[in-house]
Amino acid sequence: MRRFFEKFTSHFILIVISLLSIFPFIWLISTSLKGAGENIFAYPPTIIPNDFTFDNYIGVWKKVNFMAYFWNSMIVAGATVILNLVLSSLAAYPLARMNFAGKKITFFAVLATIMIPFQAIMLPVYLITIKLNMMDTVNNFMGYLGLVLPFAVSAFGIFLMRQAFLAIPKEMEEAAIVDGCNVFQMFWKVIIPMVKPSLAVLAIFTFIGSWGEFLWPSIVLTKESMYTLPVGVNNLQGMFSANWRFIAAGSILSTIPILIFFLAMQKYFISGENEGAVKG
Repeated sequence: MRRFFEKFTSHFILIVISLLSIFPFIWLISTSLKGAGENIFAYPPTIIPNDFTFDNYIGVWKKVNFMAYFWNSMIVAGATVILNLVLSSLAAYPLARMNFAGKKITFFAVLATIMIPFQAIMLPVYLITIKLNMMDTVNNFMGYLGLVLPFAVSAFGIFLMRQAFLAIPKEMEEAAIVDGCNVFQMFWKVIIPMVKPSLAVLAIFTFIGSWGEFLWPSIVLTKESMYTLPVGVNNLQGMFSANWRFIAAGSILSTIPILIFFLAMQKYFISGENEGAVKG
């Protein structure tokens, strides 16, 4: 009985916390599905719309260049994820497996940058971006570079991949060398396939962060045709005089790619691929 009470209490607390966490999202969906004749600020509030409609989604799609915002976000987020996976892995492998002078100092210096918020270095990064002409005023390609390169690698990614490489038995690398692999072949064909769960975690965190980034694109972008989804959705507030139904619909549409990407990568979260790879 005591064990049942403990489980019931813990599950009840978790359910309450979960409901509190997802309530804003539920409210956003409810607002996006309410028609123009329904007061979205009515008290007591109604979660299930009385005037159910999809006109808000259709209206947002027609009134703004939503697909352009979507493809801009896809290009920026996709390039950021790829660069993070490649550069973080290449930077983490020497820190995990190779011995060189200043290895520990280098690792701790990289790790220390996690404590520096982006807002603290935003001004010098912006000045560097201007000096290198990575602005959309030059052309769209340079504009994309200005959005991607400041986030092309992260200390979190390096730390995560280093820990993943440390978990791989050294016997796997020795066996690969005996079979005739050089360092690059061993890294690409043996080590990387064994850290897929960590790569998936890094990809998901990077994609979510890049997709939802608002501050940096709103600073460096000058052309509306280059807007990413967060900047474009924020632009709805001024364009429609705070039409919260359209804003809610645009926000819901912008979260769909994140959910799809997470569901596609979720299976790689289950680790254990290395179990039994080396006999004790």
